[in-house]
Amino acid sequence: MKVVVVIPTYNERENISKMIDALALEFPKIQNHKMELLVVDDTSPDKTYEVVQEKTKKYSWVHLLLNPEKKGLGKAYAKGFQYAMDKLGADYVMEFDGDFQHRPDEIKKLVAKIDEGFEYVIGSRYIPGGSIPAEWGFSRKFLSVVGNLVARIGLLMPQVHDLTTGFKLTKVKGVLDKVPLDHLYSNSFAYKVHVLADCVNRGAKVAEVPITFMARTSGESKIIKNEMLETLKVIFLFQIHNPKILRFIKFGVVGFTGFIVNYVGLEILKKIGLSTYLATLFATEAAIISNFIFNNIWTFKDKTITKIGDIIPQFIKFNVTSLFAVIVQPLIVTLATNIFSDTAVVRLGGLVSALVIVMIYNYTVYNFFIWKTWKLPWAKKQ
Repeated sequence: MKVVVVIPTYNERENISKMIDALALEFPKIQNHKMELLVVDDTSPDKTYEVVQEKTKKYSWVHLLLNPEKKGLGKAYAKGFQYAMDKLGADYVMEFDGDFQHRPDEIKKLVAKIDEGFEYVIGSRYIPGGSIPAEWGFSRKFLSVVGNLVARIGLLMPQVHDLTTGFKLTKVKGVLDKVPLDHLYSNSFAYKVHVLADCVNRGAKVAEVPITFMARTSGESKIIKNEMLETLKVIFLFQIHNPKILRFIKFGVVGFTGFIVNYVGLEILKKIGLSTYLATLFATEAAIISNFIFNNIWTFKDKTITKIGDIIPQFIKFNVTSLFAVIVQPLIVTLATNIFSDTAVVRLGGLVSALVIVMIYNYTVYNFFIWKTWKLPWAKKQ
């Protein structure tokens, strides 16, 4: 496999010379994979690119992509990734810093994961064995740790421990070539959150490898003050375009419609003389019918059940899986009226309380067993 390490530079004349020489010592230690380097320089005022051009004469595996102007780290990486794929024939690309905050001797740890079948390898500071610089001040540590935590929560990816690292290895075919590199939500540091979220969301096989993140030994840090806000912007934009989130929003709308059907039906049936329990039972079934129809034609429209021969058994299955709601909602509403009083407000409160529990259960069951957009863990490809 050909692995192209991509390093963006801007005024890194001193560092990049040392880095290329360090990589010249490390690359031969990596067996079974062809290692190459692509430096993406934004026409640095200190003429970093001249140093790289000289190194290309010494090392055939060094390449230079010169951008006419500085447009941000994310833009530089995006151009570098595209060039590595289109011009250098990369099978994998690696994000790597040229200022020695990432250790060259740890590259081989990430590359080794290729042989284990992993498609997206994260150099993680926040798993056992990983670390951030002890000499960092409190504010820098706080920004790094909290920013990463915000990204994990905002992207609903608790299984990934370091979403803001800049040391990653990505398979090209079926993973990076699916990422919209021309339309990343940030040209700054937060680009990394978008790329990671897109790769993980598409189902790439992920591994995390502990790394020791180093403090800069020379040059100026490129950390920007509004990195947290930029990260929040990327998370927001990614999630509002995330099909999984949109599906859940649709499910919520349908659930609210079912709630209206349920509540109105409950009140009508109460007025004609049914007991609270029976009124809630029949109103719940009416809501189930409503939910099945609208979920089928809207929420899960990409999996819409259209054949009559399929609709009937799936509707029966839908009812069976919804028995939880049929049992729980009447019990909670009846319990609420027994504890407080049998009024419209109490019945409404009971329905709302039951709805939260039922929605989580229903969304999980519907995805696994009715429209089958999720796979059971043991049913996944080995």
